[in-house]
Amino acid sequence: MNLKIDFVSDISCPWCAIGLSALEQALGELTGEVSAELHFQPFELNPQMPAGGQDIGEHLAQKYGSTPEQQAQIRDTIRQRGADVGFSFNPGGRGRIYNTFDAHRLLHWAGQEATGKQLALKKTLLLACHGAGQNMESHEVLLAAVQAAGLDPQRARAILAGDEFATEVREREAFYTGQGIHAVPAVIINDRHLISGGQSSTVYQQTLRQIVAEQDVP
Repeated sequence: MNLKIDFVSDISCPWCAIGLSALEQALGELTGEVSAELHFQPFELNPQMPAGGQDIGEHLAQKYGSTPEQQAQIRDTIRQRGADVGFSFNPGGRGRIYNTFDAHRLLHWAGQEATGKQLALKKTLLLACHGAGQNMESHEVLLAAVQAAGLDPQRARAILAGDEFATEVREREAFYTGQGIHAVPAVIINDRHLISGGQSSTVYQQTLRQIVAEQDVP
């Protein structure tokens, strides 16, 4: 059975990297039972983040009230969860957190291109952010990800030079927040079923099997 999956997320979210890797792992295990059409939908964790970003330790302390010790513990948990699903986080973490709106504009464009290009760009951006700790507002970083994903860097450069797809991205963001999505990743199956958070591959497998079984009931 073919499922439509909307993966609502932000590239600056480490749990989104874990969730996507686990979902892909689950779909691999379900080959022959379930196929999926993946669509990446925008969500900004920090839409007001100014140019130049913010020190990540300072940001986490301000936003969540976490101490450096708590942050280190969470990073260790995230690294282990990533390793479990084959995603390698930068051992040194990220020095800064950046605005991701331009990345979302490029992902929207990629979704209109050849099949699989949006997934390729999403994974490349997640690796640049969490694997390499790069500056995700840098156009050069974004263009390198575009090229690595097999998309046209000249077209992407033109998009970044203006405000193309800004309205579409904001409309999609407003739609999902209006539907009650306030944390990511949020995985929506066939516009009806919600799986929240960076779940394990096992949880995704069990839930997808259950959805398929329910659809098979006459």
